[in-house]
Amino acid sequence: MKLTTSNFLDAGKSLGSGALLFALLAVPCVMQAQTPVTVGFPANFDAFNTTGAPINGFEIEADGIQASDVTRVFGGVWVSGQPCVIRYCQGSIVPFAGGVYIRWMSPWDPAAQQFTLSTPVSNGTVTAGESCWTMGLAARYPAAGCEHFGISTTINPTNVVYRWLVPDPNNLGQLTYFTGTSAPPPGFPAPPPIPVAIPQPVINVNPPAQVGAAPVVVFEIQAPPPPPAPRAVPQYGDAQWVKVYKLEVPNAVDLNDLMGGNPVVPEGNNAAPETPWKLLQYNPNSRGNSGILINQALLGNGSHAVVRRYEHYQYNGVYDPLSHEALCIDTICAAPQADELGQMIGAQNAAVNLEVPSITVVKTGSGTVSSASPKMNCGATCTATVAAGSTVTLTASAPGNAVFNGWGGACSGTQATCTVTVNGAVNVTAKFTTVNTLSIGHGGNGVVSGTPNGEFSTFITCGSSCSAKFQQGTTVTLTATPAAGANFTGWSGACAGLAPTCSVTIAADTKVQANFK
Repeated sequence: MKLTTSNFLDAGKSLGSGALLFALLAVPCVMQAQTPVTVGFPANFDAFNTTGAPINGFEIEADGIQASDVTRVFGGVWVSGQPCVIRYCQGSIVPFAGGVYIRWMSPWDPAAQQFTLSTPVSNGTVTAGESCWTMGLAARYPAAGCEHFGISTTINPTNVVYRWLVPDPNNLGQLTYFTGTSAPPPGFPAPPPIPVAIPQPVINVNPPAQVGAAPVVVFEIQAPPPPPAPRAVPQYGDAQWVKVYKLEVPNAVDLNDLMGGNPVVPEGNNAAPETPWKLLQYNPNSRGNSGILINQALLGNGSHAVVRRYEHYQYNGVYDPLSHEALCIDTICAAPQADELGQMIGAQNAAVNLEVPSITVVKTGSGTVSSASPKMNCGATCTATVAAGSTVTLTASAPGNAVFNGWGGACSGTQATCTVTVNGAVNVTAKFTTVNTLSIGHGGNGVVSGTPNGEFSTFITCGSSCSAKFQQGTTVTLTATPAAGANFTGWSGACAGLAPTCSVTIAADTKVQANFK
């Protein structure tokens, strides 16, 4: 299983016994429930080099997706002219038949016959899961013996595996997967790659049981099983202590948000542990739920993202010599006792961005907005949740004393109907304006004309009394023109003075008198 800095051999694919699950599932609609729409899945983590020797790279294998499904890869240069934020710089995406590899690799110096970058063995530096990079640990980063990696995807991988990359002893200048510190006996096959034991969460978003209710967001992590080995007694996997923190936030979460100091990252200073401690260990005698930690809750009102941070620590307690089962001091493994809590393995920050398909109408002015399916009859504001992909036709209806001015948001134009397709949270505005009457009184011989014309085909051009209807806020300019031999003697009512023109702004039903003599 060798690989170079420019190309990997597609090896180790059959060694799935240690693979870590990474999937985000959408549950089909049942009855009238609405399926929440997943609009992004960012995840990043600190990984600690506990291999016992320096390493020269890292790989994320993400199955079931294409390169175009990866929207972000952590690393690279963040500030122009400054160095990369992690020692291996920007990860590269390498497609293969079943998915993609994302790889961070040291260059090889052929003149010096060595890799130019390496991660030392962990020196015990503690991080919160998002700090092992230049801006997180600053001067402590080079010697800390940890790295920070992460990706964001739009399509959920069916499986994810993390692997350290080390020099290939049989191929100078090439890298291979870390398989342990002991060489196999002569004649025995090489051991399989050892995945980094930081489980990636499986997230299930279950639709609400009733229209308008919140979905249930379920995070699951599973302990990796032990490598296959011929043993008389079924073997437990290596145990690890896990602590879980959780936050819900109203905005979508980006990969860059899952970093130290960002308020969306749940830590001890902004969130109590959701799970204070859990011993996670693969159990070969359990069916269906072996070594699984489940955290679930209803999505809070107004929340659009759920963020969880998992801290993983080595279990330093006693194991059963035959089965490798952890034998905690407190017998139920409720929390680590003296000397049972080992070094941090790593910490995972994971988020899911959600939208529950809905349409919200905000209306101003007198009028109604209605829809036949879903049934809506909106006053100032109304919201309806629908199945993803639903087509909704809205109809704006103005009363006799108002006009419809037009749509905003997901609708546009001034037509009375608008049709939208709902795949997330859709917002529409509808504006109505009240109409008032401008009445013109007339005394003597003359004509009064006005601009602009009114609503409902009404206008001001009158040699005797007349009226027209105008939207509130409209400024109407009136002009008095006396007949031959007559004079204009002034305005009264909402206008005043002797000038032949007058401007009046409509705020209610309004009366103006034009006098001629």
